[in-house]
Amino acid sequence: QVQLVETGGGMVQPGGSLRLSCAASGTIFSINSVAWYRQAPGKERELVAGIVSGGSTNYDDSVLGRFTISRDNANKTITLQMNNLRPEDTALYYCYAVIRASIRSGPVRYWGQGTQVTVSS
Repeated sequence: QVQLVETGGGMVQPGGSLRLSCAASGTIFSINSVAWYRQAPGKERELVAGIVSGGSTNYDDSVLGRFTISRDNANKTITLQMNNLRPEDTALYYCYAVIRASIRSGPVRYWGQGTQVTVSS
């Protein structure tokens, strides 16, 4: 069974930085696309940043230039470096990955449990 576990959330002042990590574990043949989403209270979950299987990255306009997504295939981790944080970045951040458990398996979408990021003075 595959699990995604996020770490690195917390509270930070405006202008500060946080680094979120997501570790994938379990029976994994390959990890295709990965992403970070977030959901603020009263709002829908939204895509923050993603990496498709070919390696291209995409970012929401609101985080472009401030956030950087990366992946380490060998260690099965996905990282989101967040700089110059703003109060509007406050949300529950979720790791997302499309994973194949074996060469015979189709891709399955997985979500982490979420980690809270609060930006406040």
